[in-house]
Amino acid sequence: MLGRGSGNRVEETLIIFGLLAVQCIMGFYVVFVNHALAVGINPLFLIVVTGSTTAVALLPFAVALERKNWNTKLTPVLVAQIVALALGGVTIFQLLMLLGIEKTTPTIASAMPNLSPGLIFTIAACLGFEKFDKQCKYSKAKVLGTLVCLSGAMAMSFLQSPPSTTPQINKNHLSENSNSDGYFDWMLGCFYLLAGVVVLSCNSVLQAATLANFPAPLSLCTITAMMGSLFTAIVLVVMKGKIDIGSPDVSVMLIGEICLMGGVVIGACIAFQMWCVRKKGPVLVSIFSPVQTVCSTILSAVLYHQMISLGSSAGIVLMFCGLYAVLWAKNNETFNVSIEDGSLVSSAADIEKPLLS
Repeated sequence: MLGRGSGNRVEETLIIFGLLAVQCIMGFYVVFVNHALAVGINPLFLIVVTGSTTAVALLPFAVALERKNWNTKLTPVLVAQIVALALGGVTIFQLLMLLGIEKTTPTIASAMPNLSPGLIFTIAACLGFEKFDKQCKYSKAKVLGTLVCLSGAMAMSFLQSPPSTTPQINKNHLSENSNSDGYFDWMLGCFYLLAGVVVLSCNSVLQAATLANFPAPLSLCTITAMMGSLFTAIVLVVMKGKIDIGSPDVSVMLIGEICLMGGVVIGACIAFQMWCVRKKGPVLVSIFSPVQTVCSTILSAVLYHQMISLGSSAGIVLMFCGLYAVLWAKNNETFNVSIEDGSLVSSAADIEKPLLS
């Protein structure tokens, strides 16, 4: 029988290799989405399919594991928070990211979300959810890391030329602008991605506040995925008069692959990340996020010959440096507070806030 120490080592090994696998899967999914958009699938339809499939896949686990944590009474504030999470985190965020992927490359799309820890810190500090002391070196490091991240994102956007080998995208739906210059499309795509990361950061702060009143992350993910899918379907019907798939070249097999990859597999990845956040805190989970960018870069180069320029590579390096500066400061600041207060109460409270997830 394994002792407690052996059990902890097994769990830690599972978490480390599991998070590596999750980021690799998400990197592959970004490349897969790029291919699906190239075929001509409607981004709104993709959100509807993946959101509903994720909800169906997670529902049994949410009922089995979190039913005791469900609130017996829904307050107007909680309902408003859940609706905002569904609109922001599912419909708006995914739409912006899909439009960004459509106009740029999987590499840029997977690199841009590395901005989120710095943006989350900025938003949370403005709202009073995050500690900020101008005399503290860790607070200064978080601000500097955020600025470095933003500088990297700007360099990555301006110093990368639109790849000539990118598959031609069917633009009969949301992004109709066939006469646009390629560079303008590229910058517009980067703007979409940046706007999506801002929405994601706001959504993460709101998620932290919502989980305080509804401590059931799997259930919350299930509810928001289904509601977001429903909201997106309504938007699609209003715009197109029907649930428009997109190009007639979209096959039933591709839709099945989207359900499997975007709904079941990615839903399982999100659930595993939530479990890791609960076990080890959000900082450890965030450290693995650059792996997704590396995987997307390799797959894009192998499958589509999409190479990244030297200047844009420097921007990605800057972004990673800023990311780790923010995470280093957050981790050391939490540890320092625990030592000064002489107890673990403050440290545990900081770790449980999912602001850097």
